[in-house]
Amino acid sequence: MVKRTCIIAAVGAAMLVPVLMARPALAHEGRRLGDLGLEVGWGTEPAYAGTENSVQLLITHAGQPVTDLGDTLKVEVSFGDQTQEFPIEPFFDEEEGFGTPGDYRAWLIPTRAGTYSFHFTGTIDGEKVDETFTSGPKTFADVDDPASVQFPVQDPSTGELAARIEREVPRINDAIDAANTSAKSAADDASNATTFAIVGIAVGALGLAVAVVALVSARKQRA
Repeated sequence: MVKRTCIIAAVGAAMLVPVLMARPALAHEGRRLGDLGLEVGWGTEPAYAGTENSVQLLITHAGQPVTDLGDTLKVEVSFGDQTQEFPIEPFFDEEEGFGTPGDYRAWLIPTRAGTYSFHFTGTIDGEKVDETFTSGPKTFADVDDPASVQFPVQDPSTGELAARIEREVPRINDAIDAANTSAKSAADDASNATTFAIVGIAVGALGLAVAVVALVSARKQRA
């Protein structure tokens, strides 16, 4: 009885393997566009802010991987109101036996945690493509804050450092303005002191000249 149970389990597992292999990549969104099949998500999952990642696009045409995409397709990555285009390149080499045919990537470093959108435009094997894929609970994962997996200490991300610098810049500018005002005031005080000294010297010289003239006149009168 035990032997029969093991055989049944083994047969069931063997039947399950093709099903698992046929499933789309985990945490990716799949779509059909005519004969085209697209699977889109992050190349590395989970995706963390501040860590290199990629937009992953798995392409099939009539059930076969597309291996000659060329430069017919582009992708724009959006976060909030910011958008930037990134080049798409193959992440496989059939001659070298590297990677999975039909796997294309657009490399980037997402710098903020949150929701991202990938907008693909162009053509694939002559078929027009204009599709947007957005991360979320029913598609592929949002970018996570790396603090949850940092160990043994949590270091600030580049985004947090940038935000901290942005907060400190106004304070630094205020301090610089205050220092410049103080320096100008000190310079004005020094300038005034110099002026007073010059006036004092001039008055003293004038007084000395008057005294000399008076002395000379007195001597002439005595003579």
